[in-house]
Amino acid sequence: MRRSAVAGSEQAGDAGQGALLTRRRFNVDEYYAMARAGILAEDERVELLDGEVVVMTPIGIRHADCVRRLIDTFSRRFARRAILQVQNPVRLDGYSEPEPDVALLRPPLDRYAGAHPKPEDVLLIVEVADTSLTGDRALKLPRYAVAGIAEVWIVNVEAREVEVYSQPSGSRYADVQHLREGSVTLLAFPGEAINIEDILGPAPSDPPADV
Repeated sequence: MRRSAVAGSEQAGDAGQGALLTRRRFNVDEYYAMARAGILAEDERVELLDGEVVVMTPIGIRHADCVRRLIDTFSRRFARRAILQVQNPVRLDGYSEPEPDVALLRPPLDRYAGAHPKPEDVLLIVEVADTSLTGDRALKLPRYAVAGIAEVWIVNVEAREVEVYSQPSGSRYADVQHLREGSVTLLAFPGEAINIEDILGPAPSDPPADV
Protein backbone atom coordinates (compact mmCIF):
# COMPACT_ATOMS: atom_id res chain seq x y z
CA MET A 1 0.00 0.00 0.00
CA ARG A 2 1.16 3.29 -0.76
CA ARG A 3 -3.53 9.70 4.06
CA SER A 4 -2.61 10.47 7.14
CA ALA A 5 -4.78 8.92 9.83
CA VAL A 6 -3.26 9.71 13.17
CA ALA A 7 -3.20 6.73 15.18
CA GLY A 8 -3.46 4.57 21.09
CA SER A 9 -1.93 5.51 24.04
CA GLU A 10 -0.09 8.73 23.15
CA GLN A 11 -1.56 12.06 24.12
CA ALA A 12 -1.00 15.58 22.80
CA GLY A 13 -1.88 18.70 24.74
CA ASP A 14 -3.71 21.66 23.31
CA ALA A 15 -2.13 24.74 24.85
CA GLY A 16 -5.07 26.93 23.89
CA GLN A 17 -7.90 24.77 25.24
CA GLY A 18 -6.09 22.72 27.87
CA ALA A 19 -7.62 19.62 26.24
CA LEU A 20 -5.96 16.25 25.76
CA LEU A 21 -6.32 14.49 22.43
CA THR A 22 -5.99 10.71 22.43
CA ARG A 23 -4.16 9.27 19.44
CA ARG A 24 -5.14 5.77 18.41
CA ARG A 25 -2.38 3.59 16.99
CA PHE A 26 -3.25 1.04 14.33
CA ASN A 27 -1.51 -2.32 14.16
CA VAL A 28 -0.58 -3.97 10.88
CA ASP A 29 -3.67 -6.21 10.86
CA GLU A 30 -5.95 -3.17 11.22
CA TYR A 31 -3.92 -1.37 8.55
CA TYR A 32 -4.61 -4.13 6.02
CA ALA A 33 -8.24 -4.36 7.16
CA MET A 34 -8.64 -0.68 6.21
CA ALA A 35 -7.32 -1.50 2.75
CA ARG A 36 -9.67 -4.46 2.35
CA ALA A 37 -12.60 -2.27 3.45
CA GLY A 38 -11.70 0.36 0.85
CA ILE A 39 -10.74 3.00 3.42
CA LEU A 40 -7.28 2.96 1.88
CA ALA A 41 -7.09 2.49 -1.88
CA GLU A 42 -4.57 0.05 -3.30
CA ASP A 43 -2.73 2.81 -5.15
CA GLU A 44 -2.56 5.23 -2.20
CA ARG A 45 1.04 6.06 -1.32
CA VAL A 46 0.90 5.51 2.42
CA GLU A 47 2.91 3.50 4.94
CA LEU A 48 2.48 2.51 8.57
CA LEU A 49 4.94 4.09 11.03
CA ASP A 50 4.55 3.45 14.75
CA GLY A 51 0.82 2.92 14.36
CA GLU A 52 0.19 5.99 12.21
CA VAL A 53 -0.79 5.90 8.56
CA VAL A 54 1.58 8.39 6.94
CA VAL A 55 1.36 9.89 3.46
CA MET A 56 4.42 9.29 1.31
CA THR A 57 5.77 12.22 -0.69
CA PRO A 58 5.43 12.19 -4.50
CA ILE A 59 8.35 10.72 -6.41
CA GLY A 60 10.17 13.49 -8.25
CA ILE A 61 12.43 13.18 -11.29
CA ARG A 62 15.73 13.14 -9.36
CA HIS A 63 14.30 10.69 -6.84
CA ALA A 64 13.23 8.31 -9.59
CA ASP A 65 16.57 8.65 -11.38
CA CYS A 66 18.47 7.76 -8.21
CA VAL A 67 16.29 4.72 -7.55
CA ARG A 68 16.92 3.51 -11.10
CA ARG A 69 20.67 3.92 -10.60
CA LEU A 70 20.53 1.96 -7.36
CA ILE A 71 18.56 -0.82 -9.06
CA ASP A 72 21.07 -0.99 -11.89
CA THR A 73 24.12 -0.97 -9.59
CA PHE A 74 22.80 -3.41 -7.00
CA SER A 75 21.39 -5.84 -9.55
CA ARG A 76 24.76 -6.04 -11.29
CA ARG A 77 26.88 -6.20 -8.14
CA PHE A 78 24.84 -8.44 -5.87
CA ALA A 79 22.98 -10.79 -8.19
CA ARG A 80 22.43 -14.18 -6.52
CA ARG A 81 23.98 -12.91 -3.28
CA ALA A 82 21.08 -10.70 -2.17
CA ILE A 83 17.43 -10.13 -3.07
CA LEU A 84 16.78 -6.65 -4.44
CA GLN A 85 13.45 -5.19 -3.25
CA VAL A 86 12.13 -1.85 -4.53
CA GLN A 87 9.46 0.25 -2.76
CA ASN A 88 7.87 -2.76 -1.05
CA PRO A 89 7.04 -3.29 2.64
CA VAL A 90 9.38 -4.34 5.42
CA ARG A 91 7.55 -5.31 8.61
CA LEU A 92 9.59 -3.85 11.48
CA ASP A 93 7.11 -4.87 14.20
CA GLY A 94 3.37 -5.02 14.82
CA TYR A 95 2.93 -1.26 14.33
CA SER A 96 5.43 -0.28 11.63
CA GLU A 97 5.59 -1.37 8.02
CA PRO A 98 7.53 1.19 5.97
CA GLU A 99 8.16 0.88 2.25
CA PRO A 100 11.81 1.88 1.71
CA ASP A 101 12.91 2.86 -1.75
CA VAL A 102 15.42 0.02 -1.95
CA ALA A 103 16.27 -2.90 0.29
CA LEU A 104 18.78 -5.72 0.00
CA LEU A 105 17.49 -8.90 1.60
CA ARG A 106 18.96 -12.24 2.54
CA PRO A 107 18.27 -15.00 0.00
CA PRO A 108 16.58 -17.22 -0.97
CA LEU A 109 13.65 -15.53 -2.67
CA ASP A 110 11.18 -18.20 -1.57
CA ARG A 111 11.46 -17.16 2.09
CA TYR A 112 9.34 -14.07 1.26
CA ALA A 113 6.57 -15.93 -0.58
CA GLY A 114 4.30 -15.99 2.48
CA ALA A 115 5.30 -12.90 4.47
CA HIS A 116 6.93 -9.51 4.14
CA PRO A 117 10.60 -9.30 5.13
CA LYS A 118 11.39 -8.73 8.81
CA PRO A 119 14.38 -6.90 10.34
CA GLU A 120 16.48 -10.06 10.53
CA ASP A 121 16.05 -10.48 6.76
CA VAL A 122 17.43 -7.05 5.87
CA LEU A 123 21.03 -6.47 4.79
CA LEU A 124 20.59 -2.82 3.79
CA ILE A 125 17.82 -0.23 3.53
CA VAL A 126 18.15 2.80 1.26
CA GLU A 127 15.83 5.81 1.44
CA VAL A 128 16.14 8.31 -1.42
CA ALA A 129 15.26 11.77 -0.13
CA ASP A 130 14.53 15.05 -1.80
CA THR A 131 11.42 16.57 -0.22
CA SER A 132 11.20 13.63 2.23
CA LEU A 133 14.58 14.20 3.91
CA THR A 134 13.24 15.52 7.23
CA GLY A 135 10.72 12.69 7.53
CA ASP A 136 13.26 10.04 6.64
CA ARG A 137 15.63 11.27 9.35
CA ALA A 138 13.08 12.03 12.07
CA LEU A 139 10.43 9.35 11.52
CA LYS A 140 11.91 6.40 9.69
CA LEU A 141 15.53 6.30 10.83
CA PRO A 142 14.77 5.90 14.59
CA ARG A 143 12.37 3.06 13.81
CA TYR A 144 14.97 1.29 11.71
CA ALA A 145 17.45 1.62 14.59
CA VAL A 146 14.99 0.28 17.19
CA ALA A 147 14.24 -2.66 14.90
CA GLY A 148 17.96 -3.44 14.67
CA ILE A 149 18.43 -2.79 10.95
CA ALA A 150 22.21 -3.04 10.66
CA GLU A 151 22.75 -0.45 7.93
CA VAL A 152 20.67 2.36 6.43
CA TRP A 153 21.58 4.81 3.69
CA ILE A 154 19.74 8.08 3.16
CA VAL A 155 20.57 9.48 -0.26
CA ASN A 156 20.19 13.26 -0.11
CA VAL A 157 19.74 14.09 -3.77
CA GLU A 158 19.64 17.87 -3.16
CA ALA A 159 23.03 17.92 -1.40
CA ARG A 160 24.39 15.05 -3.52
CA GLU A 161 25.34 13.21 -0.37
CA VAL A 162 24.96 9.67 0.92
CA GLU A 163 24.34 9.44 4.66
CA VAL A 164 25.48 6.04 5.95
CA TYR A 165 24.09 4.84 9.29
CA SER A 166 25.32 1.71 11.09
CA GLN A 167 25.68 0.24 14.59
CA PRO A 168 22.08 0.71 15.82
CA SER A 169 21.80 1.58 19.52
CA GLY A 170 18.31 2.25 20.89
CA SER A 171 16.64 4.73 18.54
CA ARG A 172 19.92 6.04 17.09
CA TYR A 173 22.88 4.87 15.05
CA ALA A 174 26.28 5.11 16.69
CA ASP A 175 28.23 5.39 13.44
CA VAL A 176 27.26 8.03 10.87
CA GLN A 177 29.10 9.01 7.72
CA HIS A 178 28.30 11.77 5.22
CA LEU A 179 29.85 10.98 1.84
CA ARG A 180 29.90 13.27 -1.21
CA GLU A 181 32.70 11.63 -3.16
CA GLY A 182 34.67 8.43 -3.31
CA SER A 183 32.87 5.22 -2.51
CA VAL A 184 30.81 3.48 0.15
CA THR A 185 31.22 -0.13 1.30
CA LEU A 186 28.31 -2.23 2.53
CA LEU A 187 28.66 -3.94 5.90
CA ALA A 188 27.14 -7.10 4.43
CA PHE A 189 29.64 -7.15 1.54
CA PRO A 190 32.88 -5.60 2.84
CA GLY A 191 34.72 -6.31 -0.39
CA GLU A 192 32.28 -4.32 -2.51
CA ALA A 193 32.81 -0.56 -2.84
CA ILE A 194 30.05 1.42 -4.58
CA ASN A 195 31.05 4.70 -6.20
CA ILE A 196 28.98 7.66 -5.01
CA GLU A 197 28.58 8.76 -8.62
CA ASP A 198 27.02 5.39 -9.46
CA ILE A 199 24.31 6.23 -6.91
CA LEU A 200 23.77 9.92 -7.68
CA GLY A 201 24.87 10.11 -11.30
CA PRO A 202 27.23 12.74 -12.72
CA ALA A 203 27.26 16.15 -11.07
CA PRO A 204 25.17 18.77 -12.91
CA SER A 205 28.35 20.50 -14.13
CA ASP A 206 29.64 17.25 -15.61
CA PRO A 207 28.13 16.43 -19.01
CA PRO A 208 27.11 12.80 -19.44
CA ALA A 209 29.62 10.63 -21.23
CA ASP A 210 29.07 10.04 -24.94
CA VAL A 211 27.51 6.68 -25.75
